[in-house]
Amino acid sequence: MPADHGDEAELFARVDELLADLSAQRIPLPPPRERARRRKAAGLSTDQIADALGCPAEDIAAWETGAQEPLAARRAAYARLLQGLKTLQRPEHQDTPSHQEPTPTPPSRAGKKAEQPSLFPAITPVTSTPRSRTAPSQTVKLTGPLAVIDHDDTLTAHFTNGSQLPLDAENLVSLLQWTLRSGLRGDKLSKQGLDRDCDPLIVLTPAASAALHLPVALDDRARLRLADSHPVIIQLRQAGFHLTRRGFGPWPSVFRPVTDNKRASVQLAVTAWGALSQDGWNLPLLPPTDLARLLGTYTDRLLTPRGSTAVCGEELMTALRPPTRPRRAPGGGGEPNPRGLHTVLEPAPPEAPDAHPLARGRLSEQAMQEEAWDWNRPPSRQETAQFPHVVGLDTNLAFAAASSGLSVGLNSPPRHALAPAFDEKVPGAWYCDLTHAVLDPRLPSPFTPTGQAPTGPAWYTTPTLAYAQELGMGVQPIEAYLRDETGPYLTPWYERIRNAYLATMADLGVHEKIPQADYLAAMKTLATADPALLGLLAALKATAKGGLGKLREGPRGITAPYTRWPALNKPTWRPDIRAAVVSRARVTLHRKMRKMAEETGRYPLAVLADCALYPAHVPTALDVVPPGPDKQGVPGLLRLGVNPGLAKEEGTQSMSWYQQRYDQGTNPARYVKHPA
Repeated sequence: MPADHGDEAELFARVDELLADLSAQRIPLPPPRERARRRKAAGLSTDQIADALGCPAEDIAAWETGAQEPLAARRAAYARLLQGLKTLQRPEHQDTPSHQEPTPTPPSRAGKKAEQPSLFPAITPVTSTPRSRTAPSQTVKLTGPLAVIDHDDTLTAHFTNGSQLPLDAENLVSLLQWTLRSGLRGDKLSKQGLDRDCDPLIVLTPAASAALHLPVALDDRARLRLADSHPVIIQLRQAGFHLTRRGFGPWPSVFRPVTDNKRASVQLAVTAWGALSQDGWNLPLLPPTDLARLLGTYTDRLLTPRGSTAVCGEELMTALRPPTRPRRAPGGGGEPNPRGLHTVLEPAPPEAPDAHPLARGRLSEQAMQEEAWDWNRPPSRQETAQFPHVVGLDTNLAFAAASSGLSVGLNSPPRHALAPAFDEKVPGAWYCDLTHAVLDPRLPSPFTPTGQAPTGPAWYTTPTLAYAQELGMGVQPIEAYLRDETGPYLTPWYERIRNAYLATMADLGVHEKIPQADYLAAMKTLATADPALLGLLAALKATAKGGLGKLREGPRGITAPYTRWPALNKPTWRPDIRAAVVSRARVTLHRKMRKMAEETGRYPLAVLADCALYPAHVPTALDVVPPGPDKQGVPGLLRLGVNPGLAKEEGTQSMSWYQQRYDQGTNPARYVKHPA
């Protein structure tokens, strides 16, 4: 039936309303983040805008992130409001300068943190000023090695000095482009090398990762990398960026090809994927500004983070002893640095790990066993009756300290020699019979990791045989693999780690050259200290330990026996250097325990790596270590102190606890700190 005039008018009205809606949808609006910028520049809240437009504040927030778009009349009104805000803004708000310094935290974000003490008192607090935005296409000259990127309405860069800078990066490509133009970089650690300053580090918080369209977690748990087909990887390739062989994982390195001898690369850390909470890192959950300051302190004291703490330890070695140096001859360029490791070398056959191709068919007794101690003994009746307690003494940074001044082989391959005369100045692997050693059974043997006397000829490093000579033993090597090009490769590495460790301990209130009792008291309060500083301290120690471990890095995952793995192709894969460090740490501890026995008549009950358990009258390390004339211990003996090579109290337990652990067949030194 034909419609009457009333129905027709209603239909026309509905059609007009539809056309009006369509017309409203065509009203242009600025990009979502520009909407937020204009509102914030005017000092308006989302509640104020919502009240004016008659809609929930959640709608305004959604419009400013692009999650939703305003409809119909509200779109027209919102467009009118945004245009008005643009007109009302001061000229300096309309166009961002091409050169701009980051601005400090505004009061709205800093207010809640103002009552908390600074994590690092040496950093001068900054005053609050209004923030302005920086688009990726604009050049911003910054200083500092890194930035932590967070997202709260907009992407914001947090710098190591506490300042912030909002960014208009829409994706990872634009963020990388901004980074390469920003001037962020870290100073190189050695003047010897040809490399330029260190790559900038960009740390992505979980919120920033989500805003940049990265997944919450990695699906490829085996390789820990983003799939090559992921849209973010495709965008990077299209923009001319490349990835290293390890791909886009928790610590991806992104770069563009070298042009005009200039490198353009950025190191990323994706915290949502565990970049700072695993692989040696165990940092507490911190606000972005505090995280930037903590990582800035780590960078100032060691180096810009590049991956796991083990990777950082290895990178620190290379940064301080670079593989190349400027060529001294006319013409410039570079040449191998004789003080660095620049040549991939095969180990001597006894130095090769069991999985190495050189170990195929090797007899077990032909493998070098220069490892840390795992030794314990039963207490004597006299010790049980006289000492109701045991105390653990753990050497601070024992293996790092052992690397200081240690002469190691550099870039020449090992030279085989038959019946050579022993020379303590020549690094190498020596095959020698030490079964004639007369050793006190109350001390572990310094020649084996089990602490038991050797049962036949074995391969030893130079520090072990040098100690045998020190003990008055005849040393007559049967054969050897010797290294003629030598030097103290690890000395600057140790010194930087030592200085970083001592500075951080001082931040925690534990200082050098204090009486042993004061040191012990200070260490007992350490557990209640600032969690951020404790996280920094743990990262520094893990960097030292992991760096030495990288010298003998093994295969990852499932690998066929005697098949080469990638680490073998690095000049820094040097199991001989690691063996020499472990050997020196072991004989150094033996020397101290031997002198302790001579001075005090007390012998260790157990040793695990760098921790020795001693019997005690009362449950304190002060009962074990002599006080010395200045209350700082006796040089040459075990003594308490913060310096690397000195000791701390690892834990105390009862003698009956020790006896029970020993009877169970476990090493009590492993559990003295955590007895459960």
